[in-house]
Amino acid sequence: MGRILAENDDVHWMRRALLEATKGRGSVEPNPLVGAVVVREGELVGAGHHQRFGGPHAEINALEEAGDLARGATLYVTLEPCCHFGKTPPCTATILAAGIARVVVAMRDPFPEVDGRGSNALVTGGLLVETGCEAESARKLNAPYLKRVLTGMPHVTAKWAMTLDGKTATASGDSRWISSDVSRGLVHELRGRMDAVVVGIATALADDPLLTVRPPGPRIPARIVLDSAARLPVSSRLIRTVSQAPVLVAVTERATAPKRDQLARLGCDVVTFPGNGRVPIGSLLVELGLRGMTNILVEGGGQVLGSFLDEGQVDAVEVFIAPALEGGEHGLTAARGKGLALMSEAARLRDVEVYQVGGDVHVSGSLPRPWRVPAGFQEG
Repeated sequence: MGRILAENDDVHWMRRALLEATKGRGSVEPNPLVGAVVVREGELVGAGHHQRFGGPHAEINALEEAGDLARGATLYVTLEPCCHFGKTPPCTATILAAGIARVVVAMRDPFPEVDGRGSNALVTGGLLVETGCEAESARKLNAPYLKRVLTGMPHVTAKWAMTLDGKTATASGDSRWISSDVSRGLVHELRGRMDAVVVGIATALADDPLLTVRPPGPRIPARIVLDSAARLPVSSRLIRTVSQAPVLVAVTERATAPKRDQLARLGCDVVTFPGNGRVPIGSLLVELGLRGMTNILVEGGGQVLGSFLDEGQVDAVEVFIAPALEGGEHGLTAARGKGLALMSEAARLRDVEVYQVGGDVHVSGSLPRPWRVPAGFQEG
């Protein structure tokens, strides 16, 4: 394997490790995405990523590929190596035994059982450890993991398709189909990496969606309906396919006991929240976090998306804009809710990426964190 020269070799090899980490997306959660490469005298001698939850970590896979060439080499890893027994033995012990001389870490791991201890164990073992190379890229990659560890709540991606004039349906409620076949295929790929897909009862009643992944992806997301009064029809396709993918119905005390019991008998997981209003978004996210969910996709409708925005609980967006004009005066837009008085207060996307897919425009980006990464993690 020939050497690829870069202006900064550490940056080059860490970017290679970050690329390796992305291969585990959808398969490793609730664990973080981690990649590692082993470099000896400027040559790549081993690469690996965390491939599946419960399986060997990235460092182990990279060191196994490197074999004896790991002795005296540099290990680049996108997240601080673990130093505790979990589903696998501590990576720090394997790194020390392999004879690695230097470890470059993109960022510390805020998981309480690691949190600086992994790096300290390596330093105590005589290794040179440097932290912070490509730290912001590593934080962006693992934003879902960081949010769940630091707040107990899953990362929320809002997705919608709309016309060029901002409509998500016609006045009659028809929305099939705004986006192209290619765009809808990308949505299914996105769903296949999620722990859950969320819609409101209005969308469930109007569209009778399946919310399954076609073709199947690495995960089978739960289908979640925000349905405060338990109005989901027993004849809905969601309930008829409950054996294929879980259905969670989030209700409040507005829902009568008979209705809740009926949904439960049909195989739905019914979660009741206090009060007689709408399902509280913050409480819902805490509940999903307790269930080990890392990524959820909110698909609508407008009131549901607006509620997540009002609560500051949208972390990323995936929007598909079709080159079509609907022209109606109705309010069927992507996100409603309370809204804002001043445009200057509007949440602005960062890390924006724009693509043309199947004739549509796909806009992807993240919103400023409403939650905070502790100060100790700002420098990696």
